[in-house]
Amino acid sequence: MTSLFWISFSVITYTYVGYPVIMFLLARFSPRPWKKGIFDAPVSVVMAVHNGASQIQVQVEHLLSLNPDRVQEVIIVSDGSNDGTAEILRDLRRPRLRTILLSEQVGKATALNSGIAAATGEILLFIDIRPKVSPGALEKLLNNFADPSVGCVAGELVLNTDGHDAAASTVSGVYWRYEQWLRNCEAAWDSPVGVYGGFYAARRSLVRQFPDGIILDDMFQPLSILRQGYRSVLDRSAIVFDTWPGKVSGEFQRKIRTLAGNYQLFSMAPWTLGPRNRVLFQLVSHKVMRVLVPYFFLLLLLSATWLAADSMVWRIVAAAQWIFWLTATLALRIKIPIIHRVASAAGALLVLNAAAVAGLYKFLFTRGPLWKIWLPKKKAINASISLETGRESA
Repeated sequence: MTSLFWISFSVITYTYVGYPVIMFLLARFSPRPWKKGIFDAPVSVVMAVHNGASQIQVQVEHLLSLNPDRVQEVIIVSDGSNDGTAEILRDLRRPRLRTILLSEQVGKATALNSGIAAATGEILLFIDIRPKVSPGALEKLLNNFADPSVGCVAGELVLNTDGHDAAASTVSGVYWRYEQWLRNCEAAWDSPVGVYGGFYAARRSLVRQFPDGIILDDMFQPLSILRQGYRSVLDRSAIVFDTWPGKVSGEFQRKIRTLAGNYQLFSMAPWTLGPRNRVLFQLVSHKVMRVLVPYFFLLLLLSATWLAADSMVWRIVAAAQWIFWLTATLALRIKIPIIHRVASAAGALLVLNAAAVAGLYKFLFTRGPLWKIWLPKKKAINASISLETGRESA
């Protein structure tokens, strides 16, 4: 039991501290800078949307306003929308706007494939219905393609947490800043294993068709580009704004879908876990370990509890863990006075790890397309956009 405790402790520490420290040191002392410069090439914006009637027209106008000299076309694919989205797109008459109206919902990845096939620009910009691009961000993003080794570029996501509950705010705040810092370290050394799918660009010549039904298009595409010998990089000056679920229940469902997508990616693209994937070390350390950690948290708790009968030290270790997880659970239900901030962080950690376990269950037992595991309720359609148009890889 003592060995089990220390093995579990080591795995958890490596995942959350050890690997980030390694990446920080590699980025600091062995960086691979890339060239930035004016990159004058036509851009095709590609967006898939399902049931986004409340926001589609505003987003179309926003996308058309992005540097008309560079954006030669905006391609919107309606993925079987039945809330009026298709009718709105059909009635819109705008220069450079192209619409593809699918009669049945096929999932974001397959819908994007329709847009990719229709695109003519040298660079494809993938975006979702919610994100808003800051002034000048597109140009800053594109300037990274001046380096011929760069095949994919993502921007810096800034999340709005106004009105969020404490745990959801922690995920969108502290956790996401930690995640972006880690991805930037990975990019400085070579490439991140995934990007924010709501705003990233890639060379059309390198873009590969998405496997039908895949959830994590924002991991599959960058990894496919890396597989061809190119880099995926991040530009922190190319800022985009978005909002994730404001309630911890919504954040939990979003993470279930994303983490189930990790298992799906490995099964649909097994080459990602093969020795020819040059970022295999990053992929295992950053993604695979994250879905394994919940089980080591459980082993850590159970082993310490078992050993508590042997000494006072182990009783303290076990009690500390039980108190931590009890506090985390209570933080999801009630606002705990004085220790609210710490409790919220503990609650967010509990949500993320519980979602990893639930994600495995969903991957193993979901019947039909996996992308259907998080469909919005009809009464919430006007308040939130379908899962097919907004998420992050985690």
